[in-house]
Amino acid sequence: MSAKSQPDFEIISPVFRNGSPIPPQYTHIGQNVNPPLNIFSPPARTQSLALYMHDPDAPSGDFCHWLMWDITPRTESIAVNHVPVGAIQGVNDYGQPRYSGPAPPPGSGTHRYLFDFYALDKSLNLPAGSDLDDFKKAISNHVLGRCQLIGTFSATAV
Repeated sequence: MSAKSQPDFEIISPVFRNGSPIPPQYTHIGQNVNPPLNIFSPPARTQSLALYMHDPDAPSGDFCHWLMWDITPRTESIAVNHVPVGAIQGVNDYGQPRYSGPAPPPGSGTHRYLFDFYALDKSLNLPAGSDLDDFKKAISNHVLGRCQLIGTFSATAV
């Protein structure tokens, strides 16, 4: 979020509301495919979009579930189990270049899953398989705007 505490653009999902549970089919206990996401009004000068989905409540510390960049700014949606044409996926904390859905350990309560989207003033051109550290260095000083969607999930949800 910017200093004005309003999102610079908007991301929503048609399958869960901000702050609500992520349906089980989009988690490790279900089909483990990404939920659909809709993107609205990135800043006018946006050259690319980037996504970092993570769990700040993981017992081991903030856990990366999905990392993607070089999403064209004309992208209006990301479909279920889909990567937009031209987008590149990075390696998540499972060591995989893909979406890995919520999988909180039993007894760890309800976790928040943050879908952080960034509007960037350039394409990152990072190679596929780059990790979160590479991603953070690459976006540094290139963020035009940011928005966030939060979903929740508990190991006892099903």
